[in-house]
Amino acid sequence: MYMHMAKKILVGLSGGVDSAVAAYLLKEQGYDVTCAFMRNWDSAANDDVSGNPTINDPVCPQEADYHDAQSVAEKLGLPLLRIDFIREYWDDVFKTFLSEYRKGRTPNPDILCNRYIKFDSFMKFAASKGFDTVATGHYARTGTENGVTVLQKADDRNKDQSYFLAEIRREVLDHVVFPLGHTEKPEVRRIAAELDLSIAQKKDSTGICFIGERKFRQFLSNYLPMKDGPIIDIETGKTVGTHHGVFYYTIGQRKGLDIGGIGPFFVAGKDVVKNELYVAGKNHEDLLYSDSCTITDVNWLADRKLPLNGCAKFRYRQADNDITLRVNEDGSLTAEYPQLIRSVTPGQEAVIYDSDTLICGGKIETVYRGGNNLESMIREKVHAEAAV
Repeated sequence: MYMHMAKKILVGLSGGVDSAVAAYLLKEQGYDVTCAFMRNWDSAANDDVSGNPTINDPVCPQEADYHDAQSVAEKLGLPLLRIDFIREYWDDVFKTFLSEYRKGRTPNPDILCNRYIKFDSFMKFAASKGFDTVATGHYARTGTENGVTVLQKADDRNKDQSYFLAEIRREVLDHVVFPLGHTEKPEVRRIAAELDLSIAQKKDSTGICFIGERKFRQFLSNYLPMKDGPIIDIETGKTVGTHHGVFYYTIGQRKGLDIGGIGPFFVAGKDVVKNELYVAGKNHEDLLYSDSCTITDVNWLADRKLPLNGCAKFRYRQADNDITLRVNEDGSLTAEYPQLIRSVTPGQEAVIYDSDTLICGGKIETVYRGGNNLESMIREKVHAEAAV
């Protein structure tokens, strides 16, 4: 079934249902399976009670996950290792995450986590223990093109997580197995229930990768102090409210603006240097739409000649968008989509596909409309209105 038939395999067991069933399936396929639980966040050292809604729980969320992983491993009759990547997570993931937020951008920590922890530090650990292959519970597949391993979408398109894998190093694909690539989520739940696993009905994690579910803004305020500033209506140039830290807002956001009595508004832009948040009403929703963007720090996972007519996701859960991908002289890419796409946001990930195959991923650097920088257009409009 799989192209990577290494007998010994190390499975990342998170304490959730997906990785549990992934381990079971591999055991059933004849692999010599060992499991490993990764601890990557030191709650005692790095948390503040205001950011942790479960602080009164006698067992912190990460320890609860470890206990769940122990229960699964015992039920399946598999050995379980425990490893710490706390320093690696802090240095390679969380510090980058904070740095991008300070620039007013909203990076995806799961993408960073996959690149630096699950498919780098974890794989190095596996190799040091004699494992040539690792497996995770991601919904994704590997395939081959001209004898070369490529990353592909999962059969369950509603759960496909290839988007989050767009920054992993190309060379790791020869040493990775995704057991759930051909399995749909309801079937995963059914298998877990049939095995009478304690986590069969455990809900999927939706929090920050390895940190867990928290009051996000309060949690980040431990590291990025909140600084109030004006919320400005781009139509009038007037202040209509007060924000509580400009970097906590994202383009297109409607909830949590706390502007009473007028509106509704959505976030149209922001200026980190001036600490200003720009909002607009429904008559200006066209300001959310762009027709092209530049993509930098490109990570290639498959070979293609450019220009390429393919598809892109500019955020997870977004439908595939038709694009034309072109290369620029500096090695960056330009994605063109004249049909217009809503809320393509600088700092987030652009992931490019050719049918089911993931071609590359990179950072959305600048967003354009009609050849003009959309962020600059919004700032200029605000200042023009304010001057009237």
